[in-house]
Amino acid sequence: MLFEHGTCVVLTAPDGELAEQATDLLKKFGPAHAGSSAGDFEVIDLKDVEGRVVTGHHNDVLTYVGLDEPQDQSQVTVGLFGRSKRHRDGTELHIVHVEDKRGSAAQRK
Repeated sequence: MLFEHGTCVVLTAPDGELAEQATDLLKKFGPAHAGSSAGDFEVIDLKDVEGRVVTGHHNDVLTYVGLDEPQDQSQVTVGLFGRSKRHRDGTELHIVHVEDKRGSAAQRK
């Protein structure tokens, strides 16, 4: 699931309604709380795409930060910016894209 501000939730064990599962996960692990593990982040440089990914305290929640945002591209600034985007997605919970790679029921058997 892709949320409005660039946060992607990857469901490693999808079960049932994907949007509901992703929303529940992001509602719990999206909002940032300074001083807790919810405020932690890591910045990953991408190889095949321009931009970076900011991780948080759940491995399946990733936030994309483009090269044009923010102006200062230091690791700390990009991380804080990505964390703020994840926080907005985790509180607003607006999905803009759903991709279901499970296939049809016949293909899963």
